[in-house]
Amino acid sequence: MHALTKNPPILTEPVQAALAAAIAQVEQLVLGKPRQVRLAFACLLAGGHLLIEDLPGLGKTTLAHALAATVGLEFQRTQFTSDLLPSDILGVSVYDQSQQAFRFHPGPVFTQLLLADEINRAPPRTQSALLEAMAERTVSVDGTTHELPRPFMVIATQNPLDLAGTFPLPDSQLDRFLLRLTLGYPDSRAEREMLAGEDRREMISQVRPRIDAAGVLALCKAVRTVHASDALLDYVQRLLEQSRRQAGVKVGLSPRAGLALLQAARAHALIAGRGHALPDDVQSLFVEIASHRLAPDGEDGHGERLAKDILRVIAVD
Repeated sequence: MHALTKNPPILTEPVQAALAAAIAQVEQLVLGKPRQVRLAFACLLAGGHLLIEDLPGLGKTTLAHALAATVGLEFQRTQFTSDLLPSDILGVSVYDQSQQAFRFHPGPVFTQLLLADEINRAPPRTQSALLEAMAERTVSVDGTTHELPRPFMVIATQNPLDLAGTFPLPDSQLDRFLLRLTLGYPDSRAEREMLAGEDRREMISQVRPRIDAAGVLALCKAVRTVHASDALLDYVQRLLEQSRRQAGVKVGLSPRAGLALLQAARAHALIAGRGHALPDDVQSLFVEIASHRLAPDGEDGHGERLAKDILRVIAVD
């Protein structure tokens, strides 16, 4: 593992500088949350989808807007409500009298970055409308499959389930999200800067992209070339195996979760300027990748605590 540290970085200096500038710009817009911002970028570059769960007013939507504006992606926002229909997201076929045929009118999912705001306020049937789009990057309507733009990312925000009018996301939906983040309250310094500064929405409207869609696709391609050693694969596999026998866990992590963890670790390494992934990359992401995939054994279980316990049990060789 140590010999790998001599490998040159994958990205050229200008590309690495542009990525660093993009991250710094989002950090200026979402104050006091550098770790969450970096994890959001790792999710984007790994080709994943992001779930942000927290109380209202803590910056979930701001993070999504800031990320979209900074990386120059086409952006759509859909407010999920109890009366939202699947066709409101996917689109609908309408009969065109002049053409004597049905014409498909794409919904807001046909974008590069979709913000599904308060996703758990919509009923399960509407939530599940995103399953194919998130897994396959396609939408099937009336027997016809439509390709989605590239890159394609869903950022969903979610309120805690103890708030009124929310529906829990099913396991199949949760598994489509590479990472689940919480932002939490800002520290006193960041909060004071927000109170004394400009409105964040106004600031976002004035920023210029630091990367474009082609640049994002190139970075996603570069992530796939980041090296993961046999020793790192062993470490990831031990984490997966421990999750399946950990006390308090009813259902452990799947092989797909392991692949997600490796891809995110590669993206995390790329952001750090390395051409190889380290156990530190895996550890930095494990809780956010594992916690929403672990099924606790009993009502008192909590995925985040279980993920931290698994991480403590498995030592790095």
